[in-house]
Amino acid sequence: MGSRAHSYREGKAIRVRGQVQGVGFRPFVWQLARRMGLAGDVLNDAAGVLIRVAGPDHATFVAALRDNAPPLARIDAIEVRDHLFTLPPKDFVIAPSGGGVAATRVTPDAATCPACLAEIADPAARRFGYAFTNCTHCGPRFSILAALPYDRANTSMAGFAMCPDCGAEYADPADRRFHAQPIACPACGPRAWLEVDGREVPGDAVTLAAMRLRAGQIVAVKGLGGFHLACDATNADAIATLRARKHRPTKPFALMGSLDMIAAHANLSVDETAVLTDSAAPILLLQGKGTLPDGLAPGLDTLGWMLPSTPLHHLLVAAAGHPLVMTSGNVSGAPMVTDNDEARLQLTGIADALLLHDRDILRRLDDGVERLGPAGPMVLRRARGRCPATLPLPEGFADAPQVMALGGQMKGALCFLKDGQALLGHHLGDLDEAESWAAFLQAEADYRALLETAPSIVACDLHPDFATTRHAQAGTLPVVHVQHHHAHLAACLADNLWARDGGPVAGIILDGLGLGEDGTIWGGEVLLGSYAGVIRTAHLAPAPLPGGAAAQREPWRNLLVRLDAAGLAGLADALLPDVPRGLIRQAVAAGINAPLSSSAGRLFDAVAAALGLVTGAQGYEGEAAMRLEALARAADNPAPPYPMTETDGVIDPAPLFVAMAADLDAGIDPAMIAARFHAGLARAFCGVARELVQRGQAVAVALSGGCFQNTVLLRACLDELAGVSVLTHRTAPAGDGGLALGQAMVAAAQALEGQ
Repeated sequence: MGSRAHSYREGKAIRVRGQVQGVGFRPFVWQLARRMGLAGDVLNDAAGVLIRVAGPDHATFVAALRDNAPPLARIDAIEVRDHLFTLPPKDFVIAPSGGGVAATRVTPDAATCPACLAEIADPAARRFGYAFTNCTHCGPRFSILAALPYDRANTSMAGFAMCPDCGAEYADPADRRFHAQPIACPACGPRAWLEVDGREVPGDAVTLAAMRLRAGQIVAVKGLGGFHLACDATNADAIATLRARKHRPTKPFALMGSLDMIAAHANLSVDETAVLTDSAAPILLLQGKGTLPDGLAPGLDTLGWMLPSTPLHHLLVAAAGHPLVMTSGNVSGAPMVTDNDEARLQLTGIADALLLHDRDILRRLDDGVERLGPAGPMVLRRARGRCPATLPLPEGFADAPQVMALGGQMKGALCFLKDGQALLGHHLGDLDEAESWAAFLQAEADYRALLETAPSIVACDLHPDFATTRHAQAGTLPVVHVQHHHAHLAACLADNLWARDGGPVAGIILDGLGLGEDGTIWGGEVLLGSYAGVIRTAHLAPAPLPGGAAAQREPWRNLLVRLDAAGLAGLADALLPDVPRGLIRQAVAAGINAPLSSSAGRLFDAVAAALGLVTGAQGYEGEAAMRLEALARAADNPAPPYPMTETDGVIDPAPLFVAMAADLDAGIDPAMIAARFHAGLARAFCGVARELVQRGQAVAVALSGGCFQNTVLLRACLDELAGVSVLTHRTAPAGDGGLALGQAMVAAAQALEGQ
């Protein structure tokens, strides 16, 4: 039924808040209202979408807004009030946008929708084979946005004038490309080409690139948020060549393939399929079937898979006919390349050819990384497709001041609190790299401009030498220093919408390191408290970090000190015959460059070194722990936990190493040793946390810190805490990528308590 004339002056004004701009929400409302015989108008404004309707059955209309919203829409609230029209409206129209300060959000980039995918596969369609096809339900958003409001003139599509056909689609509310700002076609949009040695190769770019990939070559591919380096994922020689050229000896490569390709090489559940096919198109860690070369992820039992996120990637994977390695296009240690000239300069020595296009990437966005854990989906790296989507603040934070939080030093990310929402920004890398720090500063300016924020507080880590801490102190805003592990706990609480007055929680926080309030390095903690404050109730027995930062790179150093502390110096001598044990022991005894640490991450390193999983330096951060997790997954269950003792809040792993030494001597399967370690660590920490709940000091247990990205450990903790309310991470990373969210929540809670 079309919209028809009405005699109604009395109607309803309906405010829709959330991710409702740039997602086809107004044409959806227009079609729905006309179908239901309603009159009035719909428009975008600073607060979201405003609808004014006259006619019968408003309740059904409002219910349909929420139930049938476009795929990229995220509705936070629908508010309805009475409205009196000056004159009875005769039709339903899309009105011009209103102004004001932005309170709505920018939409993340979205993977190609089924309708656009069908178009590029249809020889009769005018976008057949076109690599930049998109509509209001998919395509680039955040990666091409220069400024608000989100319209074509403020994106990197500004230089591409629409042809008459695209213009007609853009102007038609009944078309799914109505006001799709990146709308394009072969006649008027961006183009792709293949380049070798600085010269364009004549012919179809995708076909030429696929031929080279099938021949074992490496191709740099310009994607949505940056460049990838691609090769044939079934070709062991091509994988080895890429590793050698990129100086990346062991770090796992991400893979891209069609759903059928992924299912052929990975065990894929219904829930995992749902995550893969989400509009964010993240990399998802999946159990492999052992059908692909070991060089893709040495020592691991999972592979990181993603579906193609753009038409260009869909066309390339289809033309190649097999899964592709799709790893970050960068030189070792530097951020991902985004610019054509930058790619020519940095990637030519790695890639045999460059697959380029002429739509500029205005914002570097890495691929997100996720996995399905025992408590549901987990975000390991929050990036393309998830940012800049916002998270609602828990109950009790409605009046929170605007806060900017700067995160830590590793896995940098920013967070902003404004208008009852938290925007946890995209992954920025390790900020001790100059290029990553430049990207951090750019992201700060970028988010502040896009969100029109006016923070009154800046939050940062306790560590005085972090670049983020120095940056906070160099500004003019009041600074709130938040202890690293308190921030982890607060991030987990916020991720679960834990109310500000929800009661104290026991937080098991296990990670690599973070400066503690006593000046030592923490990392294996049981904290008690909530957003505004915590106390440290228990922790792993500290051990020296021999060589300081070197102990993070070389797991054997941690094994040496832990075995010595357990009275097993002889075993250390036997397991570590080729390292400078005497010098290390002398330095530790003298307290030279050997700070004490309660780090659980270094405990993982020690056990991995005992099993020979990493004998020298780690090839990448977390390699030893990831190999240990993979080994533990291969064990027969149940695995009897290794013993650890707890005295006056100190959890001592010495009994664990004594028991492990006996298993090593008895020739017990290394997988069982790895599994017993995980089970023992879980039992020791969860036992302390459970007691806090049983004594009424805590009402729940929160699990946070980078170690809880390990699903074997997470499963063991959930089993140990059966019957207790347990909070785990869902949308914010458990690792340092979620720190900024926790810092922001702590600063906001303390400000609210001080009012």
